Amino acid sequence: MELRQLEHFVAVAEERHFTRAAERLAVSQSGLSASVRALEHELRTPLFSRTTRTVRLTEAGAALLVEAERTLAGARAARDAVDAVRGLLRGTLTLGVEQCVAGVSTARLLAAFHREHPHMEIRLRQEGTSSLLEGVAGGRLDLAFAATVSPPEWRGELVPLAREPMVLLCAPGHRLAQDDVRVAWGELRGESFIDFHPDWGPRRAADEAFAAAGVRRTVALEVNDVHSLLELVHEGLGIAVVPHHFSRKPEARGLVAVELDGAHRPAYESVVVLPPAQAMTPGAKALMTLVREAPLR
Repeated sequence: MELRQLEHFVAVAEERHFTRAAERLAVSQSGLSASVRALEHELRTPLFSRTTRTVRLTEAGAALLVEAERTLAGARAARDAVDAVRGLLRGTLTLGVEQCVAGVSTARLLAAFHREHPHMEIRLRQEGTSSLLEGVAGGRLDLAFAATVSPPEWRGELVPLAREPMVLLCAPGHRLAQDDVRVAWGELRGESFIDFHPDWGPRRAADEAFAAAGVRRTVALEVNDVHSLLELVHEGLGIAVVPHHFSRKPEARGLVAVELDGAHRPAYESVVVLPPAQAMTPGAKALMTLVREAPLR
């Protein structure tokens, strides 16, 4: 089994398409197919279920994917470690991030990193917190900026970035849209809510807060981006509980942000998710040096 074969296998697994995987790897489709077939022959089991339209992992393929990603990550870390000893950072930094994460400017951070380490390739993946944790744990991501997670969920290091209150966001004219007035949790019963899919950090924080307050809610509209959420609130299609900095976005102009009252005022915390120290890549270490610099926070 060769690293090249594992790279081919992972590419097909991620793309779910042999042609796209071949284009991504800049190899011929016939060569890619032959590489995967040779791997299947060596392992004596099919890794993909193929039809004319779809390519899906078999149970054996899914099991291999976890170990293949870990093996490739280890190989990259070994190459990067040698380059670091030589005083030159090369290779790839793969970073995961939740959208609109508080406490760091991802664009400015990556621009500064690129200026200092121009030979490092940067790859950015925007995903929800659960996917980011899995990515760092499996070696698919070097590190990630995510919403805070409870201690049982993560055994690596969590570096705090920011903590801020969550607020109720609603359109003008809504019965709860009152400046300088805090809303009690009980007043939210029966309202229709707009929120992110359950994997996203703000949704997880809101769900935990509602559960702690003993209030059931209906999330009628689920979205994957902040701008869609704000547009829907503008149109009066529901209200949203969001991190406070969402209310300061230009797209939120005209909406009313209301504080939540009582003992269960929700907070949104963002962190850097790091693997165990021995698994930190040189690229991740270099990025963390920049993260700790105040101008980029």
